[in-house]
Amino acid sequence: MRQPVRSLLIHLQKTAFLALLSLLVSCASLSPDGVGRVKRYLFAHETVQPAIDGYKIAFISDLHYPSLFNHKRLQKLVHKLQEESPDMLLLGGDYVTVNDSIDALFKSLSAVNATYGTYAVLGNHDVKNRELITESMNRYGIELLDGVAESILVENGFSGETGEFSIAGVSNSFASDSMFAQCLEKVGGSGLVILLCHTPDFAERNSVAADLVLSGHTHGGQVSFFGLYTPVSNSRYGNRFLRGMNSTTVGSTVITTNGVGTSRRKVRFCVPSEIVIVTLRSKCDR
Repeated sequence: MRQPVRSLLIHLQKTAFLALLSLLVSCASLSPDGVGRVKRYLFAHETVQPAIDGYKIAFISDLHYPSLFNHKRLQKLVHKLQEESPDMLLLGGDYVTVNDSIDALFKSLSAVNATYGTYAVLGNHDVKNRELITESMNRYGIELLDGVAESILVENGFSGETGEFSIAGVSNSFASDSMFAQCLEKVGGSGLVILLCHTPDFAERNSVAADLVLSGHTHGGQVSFFGLYTPVSNSRYGNRFLRGMNSTTVGSTVITTNGVGTSRRKVRFCVPSEIVIVTLRSKCDR
């Protein structure tokens, strides 16, 4: 084999090895922040009033505490959320793996102290612990949204303007509840409506009338082969709402998080755990 060809092959092998190593490191979710990454989204919509332009929402789901997500990572997660200084913290369900971790989890999360509070829904793994979880949430000032909507009044510290939006939540997001889903049309009037529900399937199945839906449950598949193939989706719609920002048939924007913890197997591969940060942007004329 001629020397130039041999040198080229060696160079290509080294390049391929370094690329693979870099990809594996990124897939391993290695981070000093307790989660693999902070995933940021801008949500620009005509229902976002000018007064709430720039409003920051932090969203986490599927902690399954303790799991691969342990006590040390919980403290780092809280610290990272505090650094983000969100206006509101939203919790998407599936909180613990053992009952005696419930109080410790919500006590830690209460330290985030978001300006406009912390709101939550339950996941499928929370049904058996519903009473204990609800009591702990009440104890630490976390509001459970269970088939209700809250109007949030926001005062813009820069302009002095006030605006509002609605946050709604459903704790049994595996049920068909078209009546609740359609009533969201009346909740927000002309203002922004955000729906918090554990599984993204609820939004599509019930044709929800929300502008923005925040969900978890899928874990992003938890294991994916370099994003090309994900064996488990945990959704009746396959990979359509597996992770990231997508749209329902009726036009609602759905953001599905990879979640924080793990279930069944304590492993993630090419699906980093994450904090989701959504910044609201107004499309209204100023």
